[in-house]
Amino acid sequence: MSDDRLIVALDVPNALQGLAMAERLGDSVSFYKIGLGMLTGGGLALANELKQDHGKRIFLDMKLFDIGNTVENAVRGLTQFDLDFLTVHGDPHVVRAAKEGASGKDLKILAVTILTSLNRDDLDASLLKSGDVQDLVVERAAKALEAGADGVIASPQEAALIRALPQSEGRLIVTPGVRPTGAALGDQKRVATPASAISAGADHIVVGRPIYQADDPKAAAQAVLNELNSLTRH
Repeated sequence: MSDDRLIVALDVPNALQGLAMAERLGDSVSFYKIGLGMLTGGGLALANELKQDHGKRIFLDMKLFDIGNTVENAVRGLTQFDLDFLTVHGDPHVVRAAKEGASGKDLKILAVTILTSLNRDDLDASLLKSGDVQDLVVERAAKALEAGADGVIASPQEAALIRALPQSEGRLIVTPGVRPTGAALGDQKRVATPASAISAGADHIVVGRPIYQADDPKAAAQAVLNELNSLTRH
């Protein structure tokens, strides 16, 4: 079995390219993230095909945010695809509604704290309250977990702080913004290496461009897996 701590983000334009990348990666990768950018390019169809025909685990990264009734209905509709993870914004009313929509299903609801592409200047521009970014992430994580989230999405730099919360016991921490040593940062501002993210308390890491933009994506994925395998599994 491949190591499902690695989630590969298929942030490519459409389902055909996503399927081709998954086929290139083969058995080395068992868990894929499909995001909002591919929704109009057949993302849900790709999620279904990878899950049903290829036995992959699927993380649908929709970051849902709306009134409670709408979120609940949206999540209930998405449960037909037998997904593994779904993201919503970490506001407590959104989390509670999403959990209601997923009731009776194995779908894990993951709450977004603060996007890993944002720093304090970005939060100021968005009129979000003052304070250190890490402190705000931990506060949002605690509130989302109290509202029933199965886990949170957070920068690797906040993973240890969230793991230390009493509310995080038995919950998942999934970290985007992971870059193998020497990889370009892209638009990410709060990053860490795969091994340091897992060591800090993350259960899963999400890696996209360093794998799917590599000349040899399978070798790039294997390099990340080798780094993870250098750690003792929990």
